[in-house]
Amino acid sequence: MRYDKYQAVIVGGGLVGASLALALARAGKRVALLEAGEPAVEGLEQGWDARIYAVSPANRRFLEGMDAWPDMQRIGTIESMDVRGDAGGRIAFSARDADADALAWIAENRWLLASLWAQLRDSGAELITGARAQSLATTPGEARLTLEDGRELAAELLVGADGANSWVRGELGLQASVKPYGQSGVVANFACERPHQGVARQWFFGDSILAWLPMAGNRISMVWSTPDSQSLLRLSPEALSERVAVAGGRQLGELEAITPAAAFPLRLIQPEAVAAERVVLIGDAAHTVHPLAGQGVNLGFQDAAQLAGLLASAPDCGDWMLLRRYQRQRREAVAAMQLGCDGLYRLFHAKLPGLSWLRNTGLSLTNCLTPLKRQFAKQAIGY
Repeated sequence: MRYDKYQAVIVGGGLVGASLALALARAGKRVALLEAGEPAVEGLEQGWDARIYAVSPANRRFLEGMDAWPDMQRIGTIESMDVRGDAGGRIAFSARDADADALAWIAENRWLLASLWAQLRDSGAELITGARAQSLATTPGEARLTLEDGRELAAELLVGADGANSWVRGELGLQASVKPYGQSGVVANFACERPHQGVARQWFFGDSILAWLPMAGNRISMVWSTPDSQSLLRLSPEALSERVAVAGGRQLGELEAITPAAAFPLRLIQPEAVAAERVVLIGDAAHTVHPLAGQGVNLGFQDAAQLAGLLASAPDCGDWMLLRRYQRQRREAVAAMQLGCDGLYRLFHAKLPGLSWLRNTGLSLTNCLTPLKRQFAKQAIGY
């Protein structure tokens, strides 16, 4: 049987999969990117995307190195952060504390994706859209993918970049620990009465976490991690705007919803392994984290950047020792981020006597200790 042969086949054309495909294509690899949908690249200026990401300085450099960083007209800049505890605790820090130009940049999913796909179309990568994978098999020498339309692909390496509910991970039989948080992340965008001044604001309420992230112009993106997402989704745009403004102490005055609210379930996913014979997982297929630190896509971009770096000069992209090296390289960074976000979430949700005072005092004390705060700020932009 004849297979179209590649050095790498990537399943999933979202931000992480697309960035890896572009990096490998630029390194001269023969790569195919499989995406079940059709990425939208037209009419991007019409309306706003409620799905946003806080992209770190390191990952902006990764995208800029491939000419895939989008035009700044739709990008917001986080110049500082203001975090409030549930009993008066507070910490505030700025990009200056980390000796950086910005802590992160807020970009819409479709704006980033369109920029990546525009570069992909001129990269030499084969883009297979509107098609789904049907079966996967591996041998010591290659991975083979059969599509629903009957097409068959073979590769030195197959990459699963197909999200938290990864089909690739399931086909491999890789077990994953899945811990639901019992919350959903509710997202929506708002126009603000007062300038946000590049400040990302976050409130820990005990049973929920609210974040306002500065977008381009006088707009913010909201992420509200809450066990009561349905009550927010049922609100009219006017009522939602009022609810969100009140929850944030009207720090930006009146708000006006400019996108409908949407929700997604929050889970901590930890697969037993991210590498197998001729296959590797990246992005949400390999790990998820609580969105309170906004690091999910940053972990994914670093998966792509580090894997591309390892494969760039490799004679065999699916070499088992190479895949094991990638797994070792990423394990510590991913585990540290998962542990940190999960620990912070549990700290502010625990109801033990005296813990509320302790965690809020800790926030305020850190705010007073300049060296510790500078280290905290540098950790915040570590990706």
